[in-house]
Amino acid sequence: MAPLFASWLADHGAAFAIALPLLAAAITALLPKVRRLPWAVALLVSAIVTIAAYAVLQTQVDLGSFIYRMGGWEPPHGISLKIDAVNAPILLLIAAMGLMTLVYSAPSVEAEVQTKKRAPFYAAFLLCMAGLCGMVVTGDAFNVFVFLEVSSISTYTLVAMGANRDRRALSAAFNYLILGSIGATFFVIGVGFLYAETGTLNMDDMQRILANLDGGSRVAQVAFGFIVVGLGLKLAMFPLHTWLPGAYAYSPTMVTVFLSSTATKAALYLMYRFSFNVFDPSFDYVAVVLTYIVTALAVTGMIFCSLQAFFQTDIRRTLAFSSVAQVGYMLLGIGLISMSGLAGSYLHLINHAVVKGGLFLALGAMWYRFGIVRLDDMAGLAKTMPITTAAFTILAFSLIGVPFTAGFVSKVALAEAAAEQGWWWAVGVIMITSIIALFYMGRMMMMAYFRDPPMVDGVAVKRNEAPPLMLIPMVGLALLSIMIGARGHVLLTEISENAARVLIPGGGL
Repeated sequence: MAPLFASWLADHGAAFAIALPLLAAAITALLPKVRRLPWAVALLVSAIVTIAAYAVLQTQVDLGSFIYRMGGWEPPHGISLKIDAVNAPILLLIAAMGLMTLVYSAPSVEAEVQTKKRAPFYAAFLLCMAGLCGMVVTGDAFNVFVFLEVSSISTYTLVAMGANRDRRALSAAFNYLILGSIGATFFVIGVGFLYAETGTLNMDDMQRILANLDGGSRVAQVAFGFIVVGLGLKLAMFPLHTWLPGAYAYSPTMVTVFLSSTATKAALYLMYRFSFNVFDPSFDYVAVVLTYIVTALAVTGMIFCSLQAFFQTDIRRTLAFSSVAQVGYMLLGIGLISMSGLAGSYLHLINHAVVKGGLFLALGAMWYRFGIVRLDDMAGLAKTMPITTAAFTILAFSLIGVPFTAGFVSKVALAEAAAEQGWWWAVGVIMITSIIALFYMGRMMMMAYFRDPPMVDGVAVKRNEAPPLMLIPMVGLALLSIMIGARGHVLLTEISENAARVLIPGGGL
């Protein structure tokens, strides 16, 4: 990268990561129906956004937190983007997972989306990426809502485009639309109440005014309630998660991968930001909601959705319910209201994005070659798709929490944080739900490794591995999971602890 370009990206990268995919989406939608041209444009844009996100992260590491003023206008009159140790890594996570998803998508989208719909499909994907990037970097509460809607509306479209493969995608998209709209309504009502209390939409100013008011009046309490419910719907907090299993199971594979590794993570980031930076756990009503309500829902979701995953026969729905259970782990870290709890939650957020994204990549490759969607279909897969099965196995170990994988590092971090608080029952829940994960992921591996491949006309199905474009990101995420578990946890632990220090500078209650 040329020094001048690198310097420009360091200064303007945050705004560029939003503006470029927004503009490119309009161009991509109008591209002619030339094979893979829309994909190539989206891939190029995603690669540039990833470079920009890395430049933003590097600038944050070098200089610390900084504010980017759109058009040079000072907040609160102008719109600002705020970059710190919490959102800079998540911005890079969104961009990098978007890039890996697009590398994978060339063959899968050709199999799942009609040719005439591919240009608008990739345009909607770029819109979704722009919305998610905007959600995590903006310093303005109303703009959070705007970007939330940009990403959500494009996501409803992307899920519905799975109808070419499975007609149930239409009902899943409709369900997602209804519940997502309710969540957005709750959120914007909460922001409205917050504006009524503080007279500003700038999140830093909101924090300062609420602190001066010692948490504010009942209006601020109502605002917090609405915001928690609205974001709870977006991040699939139990029992507000009912949109997720259908959306993950029936949308095109690349959409499932991108949603599972970024969309719920961006909503969880907003939960961090509003609960710990705009509001403050030192306010009684915030502490009560996080400690008793959010924690109770998190633990219930961990147990209930792990059991639901166990009883599924559709492997996509198994992983979908597993995702809701994993969201419970992250919310448990929030409910602890401690430095170690938040660091564990943040670390699990990053690890789960890597692991669940990789698992859905592997499932998509299995469907691409053999139409596999049910548990019984996985028989003999270790012989017919050995590389895909090996990557799936590594990522499944990580989801369970086997040592030397990413999942083990973050689950141990959460368990240690719970033990510090004397929440031994929470340590027990983490262990029990990990054992349940061992059963529902283990039966898939047993089917793949210990059953013979199916017979067609008296002949066993022969080896037919996934295309290289599918294997590269899948194997890359599996190796990344091992690297995090074996050595990289030092770096990730540092990243998560830096994020926790920004969220809870006092160290907790």
